[in-house]
Amino acid sequence: MASSSLEASRWWEHLQQLDGATDLSQIATAAGRALIVVSETYAHAMRNDLHRLAVTGADTVLIGGAGDVEGILRVPANAALRHALGGTLTSLNTRTAASWLEHCTPGRLISPQGQARWSDWAAQAARPERYARTPVSDETVIAFIKEMKSLHPDSSRTRLLRLFRDKGMACEQKRFADLYTSTIGRR
Repeated sequence: MASSSLEASRWWEHLQQLDGATDLSQIATAAGRALIVVSETYAHAMRNDLHRLAVTGADTVLIGGAGDVEGILRVPANAALRHALGGTLTSLNTRTAASWLEHCTPGRLISPQGQARWSDWAAQAARPERYARTPVSDETVIAFIKEMKSLHPDSSRTRLLRLFRDKGMACEQKRFADLYTSTIGRR
């Protein structure tokens, strides 16, 4: 996954240069529809292609993305649906897309009935997440990692972060990963 818009743009340009590559508008025109599942960063990189796709007239749903595109139905990422969809925020767009397809009218990507089913479900399923975690120092995080690895040597970094957060302490995922790596190494 690209960590910046510049990296994402380079990735998208590289894909477009591959032999036999087909752009989104050609795919959508041939299929008559397109389901695009993309993060905000990648949506920025694909902006021009999304606009070309929008004018094809193909039924197009954009899950996630960076903003509305005229001619494309957008279903933005909604963290309040994570409880119902499960998983992490990182994979929320993918699980949103799967749920969208479950609510569609069979054989149709977009229909008023399918959109109504989705909207009704999303309104009922939404539960805003609120965390009251306490920010802590790097030293506290490192001490926790060392203690947990000594007690549970086979625990993954992801599992330790979950345990850390379950104790009411705050630590961003990348920060935790960096501290874990500097403490334990890349195992």
